[in-house]
Parts: sequence; structure tokens; C-alpha cells
Amino acid sequence: MGEEVEGIGRKLSGRIRDYGQLMKFTLSFTVVFSSVVCYLMVPTITFDLTSVLLLFIAGMLVTGAANAINQATEKETDALMKRTSSRPVASGRMSVDEAWTFALISGVCGITILATYFNGASAILSGLSLFLYGFIYTPLKKVHSIAVLVGAIPGALPCLIGWVAGADEFSAGGWILFSLQFVWQFPHFWAIAWVVYADYGKAGFKLLPSADGPTKYAAIQAVLYSVILIPIGILPYFFGMSGIVSLGIVLLANLYMLWRCIMLFRNMDIRAARVVMFSSYIYLPVVLLALLADKIIS
Repeated sequence: MGEEVEGIGRKLSGRIRDYGQLMKFTLSFTVVFSSVVCYLMVPTITFDLTSVLLLFIAGMLVTGAANAINQATEKETDALMKRTSSRPVASGRMSVDEAWTFALISGVCGITILATYFNGASAILSGLSLFLYGFIYTPLKKVHSIAVLVGAIPGALPCLIGWVAGADEFSAGGWILFSLQFVWQFPHFWAIAWVVYADYGKAGFKLLPSADGPTKYAAIQAVLYSVILIPIGILPYFFGMSGIVSLGIVLLANLYMLWRCIMLFRNMDIRAARVVMFSSYIYLPVVLLALLADKIIS
């Protein structure tokens, strides 16, 4: 009896891990984190645990649905790459139909929560983000590197969704936060594509700005987008969203990102690309939390 219960426990634990992988829990958490912070950045919003939890749950459901669609449609290509071959659909531990069922239920539930407890605009934006990521960006990855530009839109929409959920309007603050995360994604994602270029090549993904792969052209693009981040980082202070302290922190973070991208251009190796990648992971929470901590309340 004890062995049977233990076996059921292991099976249940395995299924939970599989669903965590299907929705890419860590990635989804990062995306939803930015949405919650941007919601709290709205000048009239004060912290309310119930609202934050509802926004977090809705965001996790919608983002998880997008990632499930991604894995359901990329079963064959995921199986070709070392870093993705152990995913539940690619490895055969989960059927494509099960992944699609999860995506449908998860997506509908997440959008419904936003429409019910926040507003219709945030729900519509979430549906748009889900559609762009699952049905436009995902298949486009094998066609052209413009997929990165397309994918950056649903990648940045969580910031706008969070702001609109709190402000109930498309005001300047939401677009500034959207722009910050939108531009940040280019050096971030190109660094990832540089590091895993060989794996992406096996799957036929075209995600670097140069058709020839990791080149000086690709590196200079990362530098240019890091430069664009600098004036965008000043806008929250200019528009009265946050104070002088966060302005200094954001400026230092932007200069550091720029320096790491310049080093990538100079060294042209995987090590430099990996440093850009990890620096970008740290950059976003540092910048968003600095803006939130120094928020100006109206």
C-alpha cells in the first residue's frame, strides 16, 4: 500500500513538473513580474494583496498558455535542440492535444480574470499578446529574423497590460514602460541567440539580425539598441513617474548594459555574449524595482 501511494506521489509530482515546464514557469514569472510592477507604478494605485494576486494569476495563466502553444507547435524542432529536447511535448511525456487543451483553458481563464476584476482593455491586450506570441512570432522564427521584432511586442505588452489594469487608460506612463521593455529585449534576445546559435541552427531558427550568424553587424545592433535605452530610461523622471534617485540607478544600469554590448562588439565571442545575457536578466528587475521604489504618488 505504501509503495502504491509513493508511486502515485511520484507520478503526480512528475506531472506537476511537466506542466511547470510546459508553461515555462520561470520565464512566465519574469514576464508577470514586470506586469505587476507596472500596475503598482500607476500613481493612484496603492498595494492591495488581492489585486496583485489576481493580476499575477491572470498573467501566469495567459503567459503559460502562450508558452504551451509554442511547445505544441514546435514539438519537432524542440526535439532537435539539446536545451529543449527534454520539454514534455518534445520528449513525448505529454501529447500535443493535452498541451493545446491546457493552452485553451489557461488562456480563457486568464483573460476572463482580467476582464472581470480589472478592465476590458487589459483583457484585450492580453488576448492580443497571446495571439502574437503563439500564432505570429512562433512560426515566423523559421522564416526571418524580423521575428525578434514581432516577438518583442508581446514581450513588452505585459508592462502596458499592468499599467492599463491599474490606470484604466492608455496614458503616457504605460507606453514609456512598454518602450523600456520593448527595446531591452533586443540586446537581451540577441545575446541568447548568440550563445545558443548552434542549437538554433539545428532547428532552422533565424533569430540574429545577420543571416551569417554571430557577426560584427549583430553585435553593433545590440550596441545601438542599448544606446536607445538611455533616453527611454530618462522618461519616467521627465514625466513625473519617479524621482531623481531612480533616474540615477536607471542611468547607471543603462550605461552598464551599453558597456557590456560594446565589449561583445570588441571581443566577438560566446563569453561576452553570455555576460550580456546575464546582465540583461539582472537589468530589468533592478530598473523596474528602482522606478517602483522611487514612484511619485499623485
